[in-house]
Amino acid sequence: MNVEELKKHANHVRQNAIRAVYSAQSGHPGGSLSSADILTYLYFEVMDINAENVGSIDRDRFVLSKGHITPGYYSVLAEKGFIPQEDITTFRKFGSKLQGHPNMNYIEAVDMSTGSLGQGVSTAVGMAMANKLDGNKHHIFTLLGDGECQEGEVWEAAMAASHYKLDNITFMVDCNHLQIDGEVEKVMNVYPLDKKFEGFGFEVVKANGHDFEAIKNAFDYALSVKRKPAVILWNTVKGKGVSFMEDQAGWHGKAPNEEQFKQAMKDLGGDE
Repeated sequence: MNVEELKKHANHVRQNAIRAVYSAQSGHPGGSLSSADILTYLYFEVMDINAENVGSIDRDRFVLSKGHITPGYYSVLAEKGFIPQEDITTFRKFGSKLQGHPNMNYIEAVDMSTGSLGQGVSTAVGMAMANKLDGNKHHIFTLLGDGECQEGEVWEAAMAASHYKLDNITFMVDCNHLQIDGEVEKVMNVYPLDKKFEGFGFEVVKANGHDFEAIKNAFDYALSVKRKPAVILWNTVKGKGVSFMEDQAGWHGKAPNEEQFKQAMKDLGGDE
């Protein structure tokens, strides 16, 4: 798929993420928008997952460790055809399968129920260990937030991944430098993440999370690493694509009003 096609998919993912949050008047738009390009490339170009093998253990798996960014996650799954597009506006509504945090019991393409930060990446490491023991050659991917790296459980998982030389897992960190309370560096500084992951025995890759050529190169390199895990540190902008949301901590978990929704959709070139 060429870059222009990927950009169209990612932009549609952003539009649907905004629709979901606006429809629910609840949810997390900031991180959904910052990770949209990464998740789009992961699902359309990297992972071995499709309608035919979604129910099989013989495929790649993804764990959304930063489980609150379901508006973006569900929108990617809808873009890929695993969720009906019309279900996006049922987000967080009573009776909907699209809960505020992903539930693997409701959506077949969701590989792990997540929400409590740090637990998703720990589960992903367990999946990678199981694949090694079973001789399953498929890969595990997990996406964390940089604020999530304040959790000690993240580093326990990193320690295990390195100790067991899990070259079948790729950690990804959405480094948008903002969390619900403000700047990550001011709330509880986790940087420099590259040095920390190197210290835990990881191969570290750093890339622009909004440049599809850079995204491709980062994945290609990370997947070539042998006998140790890899982590990709994505440099991103929280709220990417919506003018008044970009780089604003206040849009970590807040729904737009009608006027803001219209402006957001205008910014993204979408229909209301």
